[in-house]
Amino acid sequence: MEVLKAIHERRATRVFSDADVRPAVVQDLLRAAAQAPSALNLQPWSFAVLHGRKRLREYSERAKVHLLHVTDPAFGLDPRIDQYASSTVNIFHDAGTLILICAKPARFAPVEDCFLAGQNLMLAAHGMGLGTCPVGFARPWFNLPEIKAELGLPPGCTPVLPIVVGYPAGPVPPVPRKDPEIACWHWDE
Repeated sequence: MEVLKAIHERRATRVFSDADVRPAVVQDLLRAAAQAPSALNLQPWSFAVLHGRKRLREYSERAKVHLLHVTDPAFGLDPRIDQYASSTVNIFHDAGTLILICAKPARFAPVEDCFLAGQNLMLAAHGMGLGTCPVGFARPWFNLPEIKAELGLPPGCTPVLPIVVGYPAGPVPPVPRKDPEIACWHWDE
């Protein structure tokens, strides 16, 4: 798949089929993620793979309880946040697999580097016919000390980007994108 085509076509998938992603496919995605550029080539990422719809539904409920408790509506968050309170909403979109990209301690930009790895992973998944959706709403829950311990994350490992992965239940419609907003442009000839 041509890179620019993949960039323009990839969209967040929020409705997944019941088909499971095989472990070998997840390994391919992790290898693609690990090809991302990083500051000083430190490659400060590690990955936690969480598989199973029952597990992810349970995590969704637990994360919602925590996040709705600590979310201050005075911040003017997206009005859609209220819908997360519904017991019918799974913040992981009923996907069967979640890849949690974690930052290892590093001197330069480990969080930013993890987001680059996440983009690689999502583009690779798109090229393989998979759908993905980053779930930033879950990030604070994954960073709770008791959740990190439950998952068995090593000390110093910081969850940065949860991404659900699966096979889309159907076509994902295009979403209009704005033209780039250019803050300034200096072009000397």
